[in-house]
Amino acid sequence: MRCPKCTSIEDKVIDSRIARDGNSIRRRRECLECGHRYTTNEEFVRDTLVVVKRDGRQEPFLREKLLGAIRAACHKRPIDNEQITMLVEDVIDAVEARYDTQVPTQAIGEHVMQRLRKMDQVAYVRFASVYKEFRDVSEFVHEISSLAPGGAGATPKTKK
Repeated sequence: MRCPKCTSIEDKVIDSRIARDGNSIRRRRECLECGHRYTTNEEFVRDTLVVVKRDGRQEPFLREKLLGAIRAACHKRPIDNEQITMLVEDVIDAVEARYDTQVPTQAIGEHVMQRLRKMDQVAYVRFASVYKEFRDVSEFVHEISSLAPGGAGATPKTKK
C-alpha cells in the first residue's frame, strides 16, 4: 500500500477490523517513512459473473446496476442503505452458489423479489413492476392482491 502523503510503500498495520457487511476488512495503517496514518478497505475479488438476458444477450454482472435498481424500488421507504447492501450481498451469494459463471437475469430478479417481498411490500411491487414489465394497471392490481392474506384470487371483503 502506498502512503497517500509521501507515496512510500513501507507501512505497518496498526489495527484490523471486519467491516459491518462482513465481506471486507478495514485496516488502519501507519507510514514508516513519514508517520502519516491512513485507512484502507480490503474486499475479496469475486469470480466474474455473466448475466444472460431474456433475449440471450450476455453482459458482465454489475453490482452497481443491481444496487441502483433496488435503491430505486426502495426510494422513500423505511429501508436503510445497510439493509439494501445486505440484500444485494445475499442475492449475489445465492446466485453464485447455484450458478457457475452464467446467471440468468430471471434468477437474479426472482431472488430480489423474494427478499423484497419480506422486507417491504411497496418496494416489492415497484421492483416487480419493472422486472415483470407490467403493461397496465390490472397487472399491478393482480400483484398487489397476491400480497394480501389468501393470495391471488382472494376476494376482497366488502362492508355490509
